[in-house]
Amino acid sequence: MTDTELLSLLRLQRLPDIGDISAKKLLRKFGSAEALFQTKKRDLLSIDGIGAYRIKHFYDVKFLEEAKRELDFIKKNGIGVSFFAGDSYPELLKQCIDAPILLFHRGNFNLQNRLMLSIVGTRKATNRGKYFCEELIRKLRPLNPVIVSGFAYGIDIAAHKAAIENNLQTLGCMAQGLNQIYPKQHAKYREPVEDYGGFFTDFWSQSDFDRKNFLKRNRIIAGMSEATLVIESDSKGGALVTADIAHSYNREVLAVPGRPSDKMSRGCNNLIKTQKAQAITSAEDLIYFLDWTVGKEKKASRPQPRLFVDLSSEEQAIIDALKALGKAELDAIAFASELPSHKVASHLLNLELHNLIRTLPGKQYEAI
Repeated sequence: MTDTELLSLLRLQRLPDIGDISAKKLLRKFGSAEALFQTKKRDLLSIDGIGAYRIKHFYDVKFLEEAKRELDFIKKNGIGVSFFAGDSYPELLKQCIDAPILLFHRGNFNLQNRLMLSIVGTRKATNRGKYFCEELIRKLRPLNPVIVSGFAYGIDIAAHKAAIENNLQTLGCMAQGLNQIYPKQHAKYREPVEDYGGFFTDFWSQSDFDRKNFLKRNRIIAGMSEATLVIESDSKGGALVTADIAHSYNREVLAVPGRPSDKMSRGCNNLIKTQKAQAITSAEDLIYFLDWTVGKEKKASRPQPRLFVDLSSEEQAIIDALKALGKAELDAIAFASELPSHKVASHLLNLELHNLIRTLPGKQYEAI
């Protein structure tokens, strides 16, 4: 990605009233952020769902200047940047409709073809909860998963520390820019986490810490992994929000049950009772429910593709996009293939009938 394109993407990300979903719609239409900002207002207004209110700040140079400052911060501090349609973007997060167009990161990690598990829970973790977390991660070590959490007090930091102790990669998803650490008491864990993984965020360095950011951060925790495990939670809390987001993404949600009288088991028990989560009491349960095996990702049986099928240029573009993306939703396929969503939807049906692609849970597709 060129600096010019990155600057334009930062500018787009900074605009108020343009969220990640609308930003992706604009990028699909105009091909690049650089081209987008060279577009006339009337052409922007022709896009379905993009009205005058959404673009009222579009040409305001204030946001260009802010983007320049952030780009300077990124370059001076060695911050990695992943574009949602690029190869370095976390594969599972790419499939989420509201995933950020840009993700900032630092550390030492490799997420290619890795088993990934998000672990969340209360900040007021009990000794029982922390022990369960530590033992579960220790027993998962032969599978070499990546452990994702929010770097907060309680279960989060217990998960990061246990991953490091077992030489596993761990990722901290932050609710602020990478120039800040929250909570400050966890500053001592910053270097170990970067050595054994790293930090991810879609917040800028200019973003002040705000508890309202947790909700936005939680979608990244839920979206990066194929499963979210809630170890302890009261009847309300951020861990349950993360579980709900994971459930909305059609990801597996797991929860550790507890006695009805245990305050920090209420949330987990409710997830299980409402059938939003599978109850697990051991690492073996988790491995069973996720169908994990040592040394490889799980593979589903596939129908054999038909040979010598004549494809149109648009169908071939969709196949090429799916081979590059892996599992993907319709919007991601449309962006990667540079085709309108309605055309992609029509072609997907024909490709499936020819056994060239298959439909997966969560409205996802993959090439066979």
